[in-house]
Amino acid sequence: MTVQRNGEAGEGHPRHGGPLVPPPLAAFPELALPRVGPRPAEEPRLDKVSLVIPAMNEATNIAWVLGQLPSCVDEVVLVDGHSRDATVMIAQTVRPDIHVVEQSGTGKGDALREGFLAATGDHIVMIDADGSMAPDEIPHYLHFLDNGYDFVKGSRFMGGGGSRDITRLRRSGNRVLVGMVNRMHDTVLTDLCYGYVAFHRRCLPYLDLTRPGFEVETSLTVSALRAGFRIAEVPSLEMPRRHGHSNLHVVRDGTRVLRTLLREHDRGPSGRAVQQLRRFVHHRDRPPAVTSGPTAPDPVGT
Repeated sequence: MTVQRNGEAGEGHPRHGGPLVPPPLAAFPELALPRVGPRPAEEPRLDKVSLVIPAMNEATNIAWVLGQLPSCVDEVVLVDGHSRDATVMIAQTVRPDIHVVEQSGTGKGDALREGFLAATGDHIVMIDADGSMAPDEIPHYLHFLDNGYDFVKGSRFMGGGGSRDITRLRRSGNRVLVGMVNRMHDTVLTDLCYGYVAFHRRCLPYLDLTRPGFEVETSLTVSALRAGFRIAEVPSLEMPRRHGHSNLHVVRDGTRVLRTLLREHDRGPSGRAVQQLRRFVHHRDRPPAVTSGPTAPDPVGT
C-alpha cells in the first residue's frame, strides 16, 4: 500500500576531563565479524545511496548494524553524538570506509541534520544504530525511490509490518497522532513516530530539519506532506534494541511531537479542537497568573 500526494541522537553529553581510553577490543565480541568493506552491488545502480546513522554510546550494537548492510549502500555516514564508549573505534574497525561526523550539537534531530548535509548520495536513507531496524529492508525503500516516489517511510502497522518492542501506550499515542496528520493533510498514513526513512537528495531543501529531538521523525513526514511529495509507506519490522537502554521517553517525546503538529497546523478537523489542544499542551509553559487586589501574593515574598 502506498500513499500518494497530488503534485508529485537522544541528547548528547560533551566530554569532560582528560582523554577517554576505550576498553580493549576483546570486550566487544561483535568485532569477531569480518571487516565490511565496499561490496559490489548485485545489480548496477545509477544513483549513489548514502546511509545516515546517528549514534551515541552504541558500542555494543553498531558492529551488528554495519555487518548487516546490503551491498546497495555506497556510503555510510555515522554521526557520533559525543559517545563516551568505543562506538567510533568499532565502527571504523568493522567498516574502514565509514565517514564519521562528530556532532556539534545535541539531540537526534541535530544529528540527522548534520548527517544529511554530509551525505553525498542521490538517495539518502536513515536508520537507528541500536539494531531495532533491519538493514536488509533498505532495498525495499530504494525500490520505491527508483519508481517515481520522492519520500519513503517505514510502517509498523500496515500489512507485513510489525513491532516486537512497542508498548500499549506508545501504540495508542501513535494512533492518535497519525490520525491527526491524516485529517489535517487528507492522507492515509498508518505510522508516524518511526524513523526508518529514505528520500531523494533533491527533497532536502523542503524537509524540516529544525527540530532537535525525536520529534524530527514527525517533522520530516509532515514537511514532506506539505511539499506535495509522492510518499510511499513500506512494511517494516521493529525489533527491540539489541543492547542497552533507549533515550526515548514516551510522555516527554510524545508531547514534543504533539507540539510540533500544533505549531505547523493552525487548522485541522475543527479549528476549535486544535485550539483546545494547543492551550492544553502549552499550559505548563505559561507563567502563573497574578491576581490584583488584596488577595494578590506579595511579589517579594518571605
